[in-house]
Amino acid sequence: MSKGCNIWHVYMVRCSDGTLYTGITNDLENRIEAHNSGRDGARYTRSRRPVKLVYSEQAGSKSSAARLEYRIKKLPRGKKDALVRNKG
Repeated sequence: MSKGCNIWHVYMVRCSDGTLYTGITNDLENRIEAHNSGRDGARYTRSRRPVKLVYSEQAGSKSSAARLEYRIKKLPRGKKDALVRNKG
């Protein structure tokens, strides 16, 4: 991830098994690549490759991105799917 980048993103990827993974990053392209390459990817996505970006939203800071990530992770699956359909 790029050091010093102030634009944070909350993102969701759809894993090969159909599940959704939500995370935050300040370098979206490299983060998705990391999930798919195994280098610094999340443990959850390692056995569920390839992943595909299905949702992203900019946040003003790391803390606001983390708060939004937390809210999204608490949503039931149907509401996450709706979020992907409406914004993705």
